[in-house]
Amino acid sequence: MSDIYEPPAIWTWDRESGGRFASINRPIAGPTHDKDLPVGKHPYQLYSLATPNGVKVTVLFEELLAAGHDAEYDAWLIDIDAGDQFGSGFVEANPNSKIPALMDRSGAAPVRVFESGAILLHLAEKYGAFLTAPADRAEMLSWLFWQMGSAPYLGGGFGHFYAYAPKKWQYPIDRFAMEAKRQLDVLNRHLADRDWMAGGTYTIADMAIWAWYGQLVLGRLYGAAEFLDVTSYAHVVKWAEQIDARPAVRRGRMVNRTFGNPAMQLHERHDARDFDTRTQDKIGPEE
Repeated sequence: MSDIYEPPAIWTWDRESGGRFASINRPIAGPTHDKDLPVGKHPYQLYSLATPNGVKVTVLFEELLAAGHDAEYDAWLIDIDAGDQFGSGFVEANPNSKIPALMDRSGAAPVRVFESGAILLHLAEKYGAFLTAPADRAEMLSWLFWQMGSAPYLGGGFGHFYAYAPKKWQYPIDRFAMEAKRQLDVLNRHLADRDWMAGGTYTIADMAIWAWYGQLVLGRLYGAAEFLDVTSYAHVVKWAEQIDARPAVRRGRMVNRTFGNPAMQLHERHDARDFDTRTQDKIGPEE
């Protein structure tokens, strides 16, 4: 890095760090303004955005519905650029002010669930769906939590410095590119002799990992496919394409999406009929 930074004895927040998303980062928690969350008619109220963490949950909801489960949901858009995640209602649903947040209103009293992995596990266990056999539960959970622990290096590390930082500095890009490629190699070796992440069946572990690493190797994250040579991870690509072809996954990718091909954007989802105006033949190559 060309600029040498000498850290002060005590760090203080006296200026924005620069780059995309700088305006939404701050070193304190809690709400910045009063704003109630909307509530729809369905048992599940999801407040989210179609980032990889948000996509995990909408994919699971659409898979549950496709499998015949009564898992209808309202998906409300949280505009993080506008600071919606710092509204009092959202902070009540998720004190960490990160999407997604779920309010489960299917019981006697509303239950909040935050952190995408927790939401996946909550819903999968509630419906007994997209889980492994009991003997493989530990393997499935291990891969689910591997994703939760690894993706911050991919998104907050590699993605931030490669795509969003105000300048491109070699040291952090090299550091996190190395880790991103190591993680892809972990997945590639694991998928070399199996179709799914755990137990020989499609589970929430696959959904969670696909939202990040599957979309990465399909060229949808950070404009970094060539830089990371993602096609060299052939087993990951095959697995990613297999999941990407599922109709429920395509629908899940659309929910709360505000970027890219307009035909792939469904800003809010309150009924299955909301997808009717976004048909397969309108979806172009740039998704």
